[in-house]
Amino acid sequence: MNYLKNVPVLILFLLKISAFAQAPLALPQIINYSYGQYKGGIQNWDVAQDANGILYFGNNDGLLSFNGRFWTIYHLPNFTVVRSVEVDAHNRIFVGGQDEAGYFFPDAHGVLTYHSLIGLLPLKERKFADVWNIVIRGDEVFFRTLNKILHFKDNRMRVYKPETQWDFMGEANNQVFAQAKDKGLMIFNNGSWKPLHPAGDWSRSSITSMLKYNGDTVLMSTLKNGLFTLVGNQIKPFKTDVDQIFFNDRIYCAVPVNKDWYAFGSTSAGILIMNKKGRLLQRYTYEEGLQKDNIRGLWIDKNKSLWAALDDGIDLVGINNAIKTVFPDKNKQATGYAINLFKNTLYVGTSNGLYASAIDPLEKDISLSKRAFYEVKNAKGQVWGLQEINNQLLMGHEDGFFTIEGGQAKRISTSGTWLFNPVSWVYPVKDVIAGNYYGLQHLVFRNGKFEDKGQLSGYTDSFRFLDFDSDENTAWVSHPNWGIYKMKLSADYNKILKTKIYNKNNGLPSSLHNYLYRIKNRRVIATERGIYEYDAAADSFKPSSLFNRVLKDIPIQYLKEDNEGNVWFISNKKVGIIDITGATESKPFTIIYLPELNEKVVGGFESIYALNNENVFIGASKGAFHINYKKYKENKFSSTILLGQVKLFGKKDSILFGGYFMKKGHLSTFQDPDELVQLPHYLNALHFEYSSTLFEQQNNIEFSFQLKGFDKNWSAWSAKSEKDYTNLSPGDYTFRIKSRNNLGSESPVLEYSFTIWPAWYRSVWAYLIYGMVLVLSVFFIFKWQKLKYHKEQEKLNYLHQLETDRNEKQIAHLKNEKLEAEVDFKNRELATMTMHLVQRGKVLIRIKEVISSLVKRQDTQDSAQSFRHLLRLIREVEKSDEDKDQFTLHFNHINEQFFSRLKDRYPDLTPNELKLCAYLKMNLSTKEIAQLMNITIKAVEVGRYRLRKKLQLQSDTNLYDFLMQLSRASDGY
Repeated sequence: MNYLKNVPVLILFLLKISAFAQAPLALPQIINYSYGQYKGGIQNWDVAQDANGILYFGNNDGLLSFNGRFWTIYHLPNFTVVRSVEVDAHNRIFVGGQDEAGYFFPDAHGVLTYHSLIGLLPLKERKFADVWNIVIRGDEVFFRTLNKILHFKDNRMRVYKPETQWDFMGEANNQVFAQAKDKGLMIFNNGSWKPLHPAGDWSRSSITSMLKYNGDTVLMSTLKNGLFTLVGNQIKPFKTDVDQIFFNDRIYCAVPVNKDWYAFGSTSAGILIMNKKGRLLQRYTYEEGLQKDNIRGLWIDKNKSLWAALDDGIDLVGINNAIKTVFPDKNKQATGYAINLFKNTLYVGTSNGLYASAIDPLEKDISLSKRAFYEVKNAKGQVWGLQEINNQLLMGHEDGFFTIEGGQAKRISTSGTWLFNPVSWVYPVKDVIAGNYYGLQHLVFRNGKFEDKGQLSGYTDSFRFLDFDSDENTAWVSHPNWGIYKMKLSADYNKILKTKIYNKNNGLPSSLHNYLYRIKNRRVIATERGIYEYDAAADSFKPSSLFNRVLKDIPIQYLKEDNEGNVWFISNKKVGIIDITGATESKPFTIIYLPELNEKVVGGFESIYALNNENVFIGASKGAFHINYKKYKENKFSSTILLGQVKLFGKKDSILFGGYFMKKGHLSTFQDPDELVQLPHYLNALHFEYSSTLFEQQNNIEFSFQLKGFDKNWSAWSAKSEKDYTNLSPGDYTFRIKSRNNLGSESPVLEYSFTIWPAWYRSVWAYLIYGMVLVLSVFFIFKWQKLKYHKEQEKLNYLHQLETDRNEKQIAHLKNEKLEAEVDFKNRELATMTMHLVQRGKVLIRIKEVISSLVKRQDTQDSAQSFRHLLRLIREVEKSDEDKDQFTLHFNHINEQFFSRLKDRYPDLTPNELKLCAYLKMNLSTKEIAQLMNITIKAVEVGRYRLRKKLQLQSDTNLYDFLMQLSRASDGY
């Protein structure tokens, strides 16, 4: 009955396996490059790789190159499509197009330049259709068109024409083969094409590839007839698991993946990977992430990644990836929360239920098993945890606690359950404590089944983290928002007897975000500030001495120990490993981060299932990740560094370096020191592009650079792959660049040197001229200083003379001032005398008046007194006469020069007129002059009139002003 009951499930299981048998259980990284990214034509036809790791694609717009970060398109002269690409040992990139065949090779500046070989052909042979295949054997190159094969050797071209048309050309086991329509298989030998096998059933379709198989055996693929083997001159069919696909969807191209695998590109069924036994291992189509199922060309690069040239775009399939993605339900891509491998079946618990897929037990790497996921019945909804106990798979679910049996889930309890923790791991486990939405639950194992014994009374919080201490019969649980709980349980595990909460008051850095785990047989707490451990003696928590050497102050949300003792951790959605497998005394561990998973894990509900070092599963926001950690470390490809283009910043057609170092016409790995770039001073702004050809690890690659001569130190590591320098000063510079990946592999330093010449006015010749000018300037300055000294001496002498003259004049002036002061003094004396004389005149007038009054009165009585008075007055007059004489003497002395000047100029002047002039010069009034000269006022006026006539003065000339000017002239002013 049980068998019949499970028949529908088994049928469904088999149907699922049949439906998805082609696809691997886990998908590698698939990177899509659309024509919008590489800026070329939509269709791509062929792929090749050169010695530097640069990839080349035959594109509708020309030759397309990719160095890991930058795409570049190179056009053929006639702007035709490039159908075929091959690279020879000298790194010449041979291409074929419509009416065009030749190769690209770097010029002296490292810029790829096209060299056409059409000129080596006779004129009549220069017209042909597309070149569909290129084969390189040693120093020989073959180009296949439908109506001719061009053979290039020793700089000569030969033409081979078929009787009908050439349908194919290829190389295997160092032999060149060609298929002639209706004529069979040909082989090139001693300069000619010779029949190898006549046309047969195999030739009803064109050959599309010839691959080395075993020994001398060649594996041939045909467009519509599947695979064949060629041994000697015998061709036999080669049966595979997917012949029907090969017949219906056609094989367009093929490439060996490794010594046992082959990849085939079809026209409508994507990429199929098969081993030498004809067994299909993997298949990649649009459903798995390709842009198109129409594959035009395939290539395995140096890091074993698969490149596909598509009918629309370019894809990178990381078939050698150590990290792959598991999608239990590709249509929904639900979040993965729990993973477990149980009885050769992989179970993935998601936000949409539980999914299962049988795996190949012979495959060490589970990801290589065929994908056969089906949905486990009765498991719809959120799955929180999966754990194997007592050879049974237990599932924690939002709807309760389940066991998984026969492809379906059987519910044991109805409380939402997070996880399970046995009281003791002694087999068989009898008691299990489960953490659920309402606290702790007791489960018992009896008669081969688990039973629900109910909730433990005493606490009803949701507990998602649990560790049981059997020695003390204590359950340790953590709540991210409250802290750590220590719960003493009853002997029958049905009741919580005592509880203590540990938080920031008990050594933890915070009461929030504390997660409980058991690592290295220690009870540890992942916190916001690293890892903490319980100190029983102090009954508190303290920083872990074991883990804080590497995780101190790092916020940790999840910890998981694998079977080899490595500790996986998650910090803010970043996955890392404390790897102890290569431990030494000086380096006991290595920290390795997996940047490929950054921000892709489930925040708050992290989950890691470490089965072994080849199978580690991590829950993801979409499905789950499978990590072959062993391969991840083995894939420690040496970091590479390429210097792309070096351009003048902001200028068109200004490429200084095209990405290829050349030395004497040959490709080099470093710059030729004899061919350094010399730039004028105004071309001092440069743009550098750099990259790494670790194509799959572009998210892991960081760069550091330094411009020696400008930067003092190396830059900080970053993902930036471009750098600009502007306004560089004249001098010698070396741009240095290096790369590293997350595993610590660092590339050698790559250097590019250049010189910026100074402006002409800062050149050596300019400085020589400046030196000569300086010497001459010093000489002339010396001469000029000497001349200036003499001139200054002359000037000083002149100034001294001027100073002497000025002093003499000042002395003369002082003397004149003294004389003038004396004259002023004498003038004041003269004025005083003049006043005396005027006063005397008044006295005489009074005498006259008195005498006149006496005469009129004739008063005899008073005669004596009157006469006495008269006598007194007369004496005064007499005394005044002496003053008059003194006045006259003084007056003549003061005006001696004045009188002499007047006499010299006007000899006709009388003494009285001279005296009148002196009185006028003294600015005396007419009345005063009359008194001094004892004449009437009328007489003074007549004298003035006569004087003006003798002096020949005009009527408008003031007599006083004239006399004053004459006086100053006589005084020497």
